[in-house]
Amino acid sequence: MSVAVIGARAKLADLLAIPEEQRFHEIVDGELVRKAMPSGPHGRVQRVLGGRIGEPYDRRPGGRLPGGWWIVTETEVLLEEAQVYRSDVLGWRRERLPELPETTPITVRPDWVCEVLSPTTARSDRVKKMRVYQRCGVSHYWIVDPEDQTLMVYRWTPEGYLLILTAERGERVRAGPFVEVELDMDALFGDEAA
Repeated sequence: MSVAVIGARAKLADLLAIPEEQRFHEIVDGELVRKAMPSGPHGRVQRVLGGRIGEPYDRRPGGRLPGGWWIVTETEVLLEEAQVYRSDVLGWRRERLPELPETTPITVRPDWVCEVLSPTTARSDRVKKMRVYQRCGVSHYWIVDPEDQTLMVYRWTPEGYLLILTAERGERVRAGPFVEVELDMDALFGDEAA
């Protein structure tokens, strides 16, 4: 559902005018858009993926786990003036972002973004947002589709995103930039072995 900004493109001030407890919005191509409420499968994929990536990576580097990242969910990021996204799961290398800002939106582009598709956002995630992430130089872009139960992993190049991995149920993969962790696609989509 869109929240109208009559006669003008939405600006950051329009987004920040929404009370924080009600602000589940993004600015996509200058339009203030309310994010869809996630379905059960969407929410579960987001939680599982955030945990599988966050557990080994969301820490200082060194030690027995890789570390070196900040991994967050549903955090507002200002990519461009008319593009403020609240991506499903995203991360920054700590060498580029030594401290996680307490202010919102974060103005440093992420190094990795994962969008979990919903029927109402799939087109935007695959086209509009992908174009902006590519234009802004986001190094790694993942698209997870809970309905098709697939993962698509893209790497940034100056010419456009390069598809480097596709995976589906029944597979185990190592996906950049998090190649130290093996992802079980069955576990991601709700059928983890005991």
